[in-house]
Amino acid sequence: MIIRTLRPALISFLLLVMGLTGSSQEASSEKVSVAFSDPARPGLLKAGLITGGISVTGYDGKDVVIEARARQGRLSRRERSGEGMEGMTRLQNLSSGLTVEEENNVMTVHVGVMNREIDLNIQVPFKTSLKLSSVNDGDIKVQRVQGEIEVNNVNGGITLTNISGSAVAGTTNGDVVATFDAATPGKSMSFSSFNGKIDVTFPPEMKANVVMKSDEGDIYSDFDIRMDSASRAPIVEDSRSKGGKYRIRLEKSLYGTINGGGPEMHLKNFNGDIYIRKKK
Repeated sequence: MIIRTLRPALISFLLLVMGLTGSSQEASSEKVSVAFSDPARPGLLKAGLITGGISVTGYDGKDVVIEARARQGRLSRRERSGEGMEGMTRLQNLSSGLTVEEENNVMTVHVGVMNREIDLNIQVPFKTSLKLSSVNDGDIKVQRVQGEIEVNNVNGGITLTNISGSAVAGTTNGDVVATFDAATPGKSMSFSSFNGKIDVTFPPEMKANVVMKSDEGDIYSDFDIRMDSASRAPIVEDSRSKGGKYRIRLEKSLYGTINGGGPEMHLKNFNGDIYIRKKK
């Protein structure tokens, strides 16, 4: 078992060796390069932030290149008023506390601060699976990556561009936009948002059983989706024999098949439209 860990002290040394100059006040980013244990096999990258955005781009290389950039901090109310600080300069700590761990072709990226926005810009080999998350003040963007992609955001959008493989993407406040060059046959996918649109584009030959629902929006597609009317049959729940109630309800979701059907694809929205597009 191989475990590799890069911690802030080592990162600072690497920055010096790489010839990055400037005082601690001038430095605004930290950058490291780490290899997977077995570069011949597709790896998995995990990265999560409390505050900030994540951008991942696939490239023709073997190493994972990670840059953590701290945004300029917001001034407190006391700093804005200037009370008690006449003639003084604010000294900002712009270190991200970046830590990278690698074990058995799984690479995990952490940042060591929670009170400032940190943006991660990451380059990965084309064939890399991803597990990404953020909570506040940042979008998650992925482009030109081939693998299994799982993305969760809370207050920010998700954009997946020219990806191949499968995706599970969900956010609470933001749009979910995905464009696929190729979809893995037989692999289920899911896209969800609470406040924002869902806009996904697939190759014309994609096969799927789609389950679609938007409480406060509409659903559009230029695929020839064959709707399954049987799925709208009433659902009966009868627990009267156990002292309960008799309940009948109609399913709100729409069910259909694309190109004869395939793996399940769930698209769920509350306050926004859903677009399922055929790639031109």
